[in-house]
Amino acid sequence: MNAKHVHPSQPEGIPPGRPGRKLGPIDAGVAASHRLWLEVLRMRFFRSGLTISDLSERSGWSKSKISELLRGTGLYPRWEITCSLLHVLGVPTWPVRRLWAAAAREAQKKPEWIDSCIQGVALHVGPDTPPVDHRAFTEMHRPAYTAYARTFLRSDAQAKRTVDEAFDALWLRWDEALTSSDVVKFSWQVLRRSVMARTPRLDGHPELTGAAFGTVALSEKKAPAEKFAQFEESMALFAAVSRLPAHHLDVMVLKHMRGMSDAAVADVLGVPVVAVSSADHYAQQHLTTALRSERAPEGTPSDSDH
Repeated sequence: MNAKHVHPSQPEGIPPGRPGRKLGPIDAGVAASHRLWLEVLRMRFFRSGLTISDLSERSGWSKSKISELLRGTGLYPRWEITCSLLHVLGVPTWPVRRLWAAAAREAQKKPEWIDSCIQGVALHVGPDTPPVDHRAFTEMHRPAYTAYARTFLRSDAQAKRTVDEAFDALWLRWDEALTSSDVVKFSWQVLRRSVMARTPRLDGHPELTGAAFGTVALSEKKAPAEKFAQFEESMALFAAVSRLPAHHLDVMVLKHMRGMSDAAVADVLGVPVVAVSSADHYAQQHLTTALRSERAPEGTPSDSDH
């Protein structure tokens, strides 16, 4: 029987008819880096046909400990038990160890604790470098992925870490990516989820305050009053951009904030060039209407009211 395909935007699912007690969802409080490797581990578990009891017998860890780890509850798991489950499920250990360490740092674990957990645990599942085609894909798309991440995240360092983690997660799912309908689209969703998981939110939408500060207009020599007025205008614009549908938002960020051509954006998103042009046209129309409506004095009908 073929493995059930799981779309990257829906990383969890339990096949029907599975014996034993169903595993609960990932705890809502699990941080982004932790969730990244935990989702992959859970997907492998769901597809393996094994039960929690099977994992317990094969790894030597108790069912309660395994269930806790797979749900992300309790304390952040030690590398020893994590690695044991990776071995049982045949998950490559090298990329997960990097993701595990990044998540441990995010969980405020001290470097000494991380090092002591890792020491003495053998890594013998999978190669220590990604496949050649994955490395080529990474080299090709890293600049655009990093530019996209820098638009939303607080610092260049955080953007770089997020992209590195996304490529490690993609390594873990590379076979799935290659068998998907489009490897570029699949990979973009992996990257996008990693970025959005770390992006500050304002009223439920991605916050683009940093992008507003970084506009070219704000860097020009202007009087303070003019700069403040420009900042207000930029904030209104970027607030409207943040409320666009995901695809239109991505096109606007890559094309207008990162200066990429339609063809380059299409290559990154895995869509036809005409789809980029169409999304750009729609987004600009929507933004024009939204900003005109916002600037209209109270009680004055906007063009959309006619």
